[in-house]
Amino acid sequence: MSDEMKPVEDLEERLHRRRLEYDAMSVNETATQQAVQAGIRKVTRQRKSRLRWMMSSVSAAAIILIFTGCIRVSPAFASFVEQLPGMDGIVSLIRQDKGLMMAIDQSLLQKVGITDEHNGTSVTIEGVITDESRMVIFYTMKGIQSPDNHMYDIKLLDKNDEDLPVVFSYGYTNPTSDEDFHENMINVSFTESRPPQELTVVFKEQKETDANEWRITFPVDHSLTKSMKRVIPVNQTLVVDGQQINVNQATLYPTRLVLDMTYDPKNTKKIFGIDDLQLVDEQGRIWTTNEASLPENGMSVFFESMYFSTPKKLTLHASGIRAVDKDKLHLQIDPKSGEIEGGPENLKFLKKEIKGKDMILHFSVTDSENANSGLSFTDIKDSEGKAFEVKGVSWHPSEAEASITIENGASAQGALDMELFSYPVLSPSPFSVDIPVNP
Repeated sequence: MSDEMKPVEDLEERLHRRRLEYDAMSVNETATQQAVQAGIRKVTRQRKSRLRWMMSSVSAAAIILIFTGCIRVSPAFASFVEQLPGMDGIVSLIRQDKGLMMAIDQSLLQKVGITDEHNGTSVTIEGVITDESRMVIFYTMKGIQSPDNHMYDIKLLDKNDEDLPVVFSYGYTNPTSDEDFHENMINVSFTESRPPQELTVVFKEQKETDANEWRITFPVDHSLTKSMKRVIPVNQTLVVDGQQINVNQATLYPTRLVLDMTYDPKNTKKIFGIDDLQLVDEQGRIWTTNEASLPENGMSVFFESMYFSTPKKLTLHASGIRAVDKDKLHLQIDPKSGEIEGGPENLKFLKKEIKGKDMILHFSVTDSENANSGLSFTDIKDSEGKAFEVKGVSWHPSEAEASITIENGASAQGALDMELFSYPVLSPSPFSVDIPVNP
């Protein structure tokens, strides 16, 4: 064996052992979903805005460290990972994302290696990869017992110590073979801003007293992906379940492909999303997605990037749309009697509960078992016109049940007026469209 190939073989052997460890792990679906929900952050402007970014419950499983297929890495990738102690798991974290694998293979991952330590515990930002559209931050934890049970919050701050105007997600993982060592990543989406020149990541335990806080500041190297952006015009119109969808353009970055679509304002239904979206190239390779940004009248879908493996042909496939007639978007619920006026017929109110100052409403949605997206509301007001915000959403796909936490909802008077913001019922209407790609 040559000296050049030795790091590759050593890394693959360690990854093989790690795969066996993860295969033996059990995944707590409820805890995982809660962790993903806890990791979703809103974009805030002058006033609180609605959550524009949705994450499928299916993607929760992808946040747990899963291996698929054979473990093969390039010499360049192995050489780079060898420079990051303890980051063999970087491969496992992004195994589901071919685009990130290729971007790191092109040496676009910035090594950080900065640690904050308190009371025998530490958090290290190991590396970051970013372009104009997305940032992925890889971190490790040491000395923190069962972070999956003792959850923590994460904040992303700019050089002025202000919250970044971004949305991001993170999950709580099972430990490696060393129960004292944990590794994970933060997935950041720049939908309304650009990556900062300097970033501070704050980790804080969710404890009422004696909560540890770890704070790490580092510069962000923009030169690694400078000018790496390709715009691909599409300009095609589809009619799906009687609704018109305009596929406008695709923008290709090193970390992902962003496909922009708009909905005709004359549509009779409000489209909440398009299910099972995937891009298939001329070789039959599937480029998947589990994220989307939701503007008022459209959808920006984030796919794996093929920036360093540009196909000759791409075809967009989908299984159907999630939509509700526009005259059924508004509804009124009396939390005491359980009566609902308006809304879709398959939405059922189960019960309410009061938890501190908050009100939790429980619903079931028939014909939505195992749906990829859940139920949520916006524009909530009580009978006196007082406005309320949704604090948290929990979707249980196997039971087709949702729990909506209304911040300070215990003070609400009378019936609640609200509007559907997300709805899980799928209208099966498969479609496909070719995406022109220049070789």
